[in-house]
Amino acid sequence: MRTIVISIALAALSAGAVFAADAKAGQGVYEKSCKSCHGADGTPNAAIAKMMKVEMRDLKSPEVQSRSDADLKKVITEGQGKMKPIASVTGASVDDVVTYVRSLKK
Repeated sequence: MRTIVISIALAALSAGAVFAADAKAGQGVYEKSCKSCHGADGTPNAAIAKMMKVEMRDLKSPEVQSRSDADLKKVITEGQGKMKPIASVTGASVDDVVTYVRSLKK
């Protein structure tokens, strides 16, 4: 019985690892789809913000980092304010980008 329970627990942990978001993959997607506006390290591109007449938040800031993963995913997939949805970021890539953004935390 104990062996069965241990086997089930190990299988569950392995499955979780398979489905876990990947910050390294997210960094690659971020660099292709987000960096031009949000900067390499999450610091907004001042020229883009000025041109669009918006205040962009630093992705490392407590304000952004306190948002839920679901909120961040929604911004990526649906846009917010003048930011349009990022059509090139879909499926598991959205989770990867959110995980990467979390890794920028100050």
